[in-house]
Amino acid sequence: MAMYTHIQKNIGDSPRKLRLVADMVRKMTPQDALETLQFTQRAAAMPLAKAIKTAIANAGGVVGLNFKSLEVNEGLKMRRYRVGTAGRGRGRPYKKRFSQIRIILTDDVVSEEVVKTPKIRAVKTVKPAKIEEVKE
Repeated sequence: MAMYTHIQKNIGDSPRKLRLVADMVRKMTPQDALETLQFTQRAAAMPLAKAIKTAIANAGGVVGLNFKSLEVNEGLKMRRYRVGTAGRGRGRPYKKRFSQIRIILTDDVVSEEVVKTPKIRAVKTVKPAKIEEVKE
């Protein structure tokens, strides 16, 4: 079982936006993930696809790769000021967030976790009460 890692740092997209795309392809194989990211209409798909391609290249042509982990972590935060948002010519601070992608590929078959389905309980039926007839 060999593991191949790649860490992409200082990506200009926020981690929240990258995680949306990473969650979409996490359960796929790397080749399927690249095909899916090619047609994804999000800007964060391109840096993630580049990182996956680099991780595959680090493996050196090994066939049958799977994701062991695909993590999107927070990187640097640059402090910036947006002028004109506070009124009277003043500015408000905001943080420009950067991301890091950490990909670990393995040539083992990753076992799927067994998902337990909740048991369906039988609904008890209640018999209607007997109505006694009144004789006059």
